[in-house]
Amino acid sequence: MKLQDILLQRSENKCELCGSTDDLQVYEVQPQDNPNEENSLIACGSCRSQIDKKAELDQSHWQCLTGSMWSEVPGVQVIAWRMLNRLRSESWAADQLDMLFLDDERLAWAKATGDHENDGSVDLHRDANGNILQGGDTVVLTKSLDVKGSTLNAKMGTVVKNIRLVENNTEQIEGKIEGQVIVILTKYVRKQG
Repeated sequence: MKLQDILLQRSENKCELCGSTDDLQVYEVQPQDNPNEENSLIACGSCRSQIDKKAELDQSHWQCLTGSMWSEVPGVQVIAWRMLNRLRSESWAADQLDMLFLDDERLAWAKATGDHENDGSVDLHRDANGNILQGGDTVVLTKSLDVKGSTLNAKMGTVVKNIRLVENNTEQIEGKIEGQVIVILTKYVRKQG
């Protein structure tokens, strides 16, 4: 039986963190070498995007951990510990964290990514007005830009369609202007529509 089938059967086709039945996928808890039932879980899209810091942390969503942190699945326990640490400024999360016990091996695994040292803030690509940008969005330049190494001058008001987010740098996006792919600073664009 495939890992996904085993996990779906174990989770009764629900997110093992919040209980949602929407957009379920296998989530491999890092770091790991070989995905298995111990270090993987079924998670919904909302949980996955917040765990991976691709969406704002919604503390009311994570109150589900008051129940799921008691799971016997090591991967669920580790994610619960990491998320409760990110939310530790909330009194309810701090209380739950005080009750959650991980043995030395699981605690070392939970700390391995260093994620628990971060607060709940998420670094997202944002335009000049603070709007969240996503891959495929259309933006408008708020400033005329000279493109380094090129004679191209991108004028203020130029529309750039189907942008791509630069991974690991929330201040940059890529877009095509006059058939040329260029890197644009997010502070010089405004999301359209």
